[in-house]
Amino acid sequence: MSAVASYDLELAAVRKVYDNHVVAVSNFDLRVDRGEFISFVGPSGCGKTTTLRMIAGFEAITSGDILIRDQRINDLPAERRPTSTIFQNFALFPHMTVRKNVEYGLAVKRMGAAERKRRVDGILEKFELTDVADRKTNGLSGGQRQRVALARGLVVEPQILLLDEPLGALDANLRKSIQNELKLLQRNLGITFIFVTHAQSEALVLSDRIVVMNRGEVEQVSPPIELYTRPKTPFVARFIGRNTIIDGTLAGVERGRGLVDTAYGRFTGVVNDPKLEIGTAASLVVPSEAIDIHAPTAPREPYAGNAITGRVLASDVVAHTRYLSLVLPDERELAVESHVSKYEEEFSDTVLICWSPDEGTIIAQGA
Repeated sequence: MSAVASYDLELAAVRKVYDNHVVAVSNFDLRVDRGEFISFVGPSGCGKTTTLRMIAGFEAITSGDILIRDQRINDLPAERRPTSTIFQNFALFPHMTVRKNVEYGLAVKRMGAAERKRRVDGILEKFELTDVADRKTNGLSGGQRQRVALARGLVVEPQILLLDEPLGALDANLRKSIQNELKLLQRNLGITFIFVTHAQSEALVLSDRIVVMNRGEVEQVSPPIELYTRPKTPFVARFIGRNTIIDGTLAGVERGRGLVDTAYGRFTGVVNDPKLEIGTAASLVVPSEAIDIHAPTAPREPYAGNAITGRVLASDVVAHTRYLSLVLPDERELAVESHVSKYEEEFSDTVLICWSPDEGTIIAQGA
């Protein structure tokens, strides 16, 4: 009886340096359990697509190891790796029918004709493509082409499916529909998905965990809710969601809560960096949705003193979201957004801006 593999995918100190000495990926470590949906996010040029291409075998790694189910695959060519890759442009063959596109990977593996037909018929039915099986792909809708790309990637029964911004070219409505289908499909199949996207909202909806990258390095790996509410670095605090970041100095720590002295007063929050020492520069990060707005005479006690007097510059409603533009005592502008029902009352010019101590996160101050 063979032992169960430790992880579906493991990246150990993976590094990529191009010939011009540009470091694209630096010491990337990641362990992925079987059946996880992992998303890579970050700004353009952060190394997320390069990492995906190294896993797929389209880019050679400079150092480190890539393992799939405990097997080191550094030197395996792309066609021999137990992975399939779906690209943003789907990379379908326009001169081939849907059936031939889906069958292509099996033909490359020299699978017998009867088994090829069985597998292709089954997956065409699963993706509701049987009626268009004999049509060329350039005459299909965006949603149909997306399903063909997924069918072609999955028909070879990969251990890991790699997706490089596969929804980027779709319109908003279709993108939302395919998102729902993709997550349901992944859950049903139990296959590990590694998903690269520029869209934060997409990653937050689809992922079991999200890898945030910046300048070739991993900033944070966390489940979506933790990433959104408990950023660990200044970059993540700025990049994910819409956060208010107030700089100051860590004045003390009690039972996981910290006190930060700022230009607006002393505030309380949850310390998210065990290495943070008293007296060092720190930032308090407050998610937009955590901010409450009250009349200036409202009591501050429920918020443990986490309150700043400010002014309302503008209040706009778009669909179900209200956008507030505020200004703090030092003329710093602050943008707040939340569901329209949260801010139903009309505010006067001066307001009290408040948040719960448990909603704020204290991290090391960044540049």
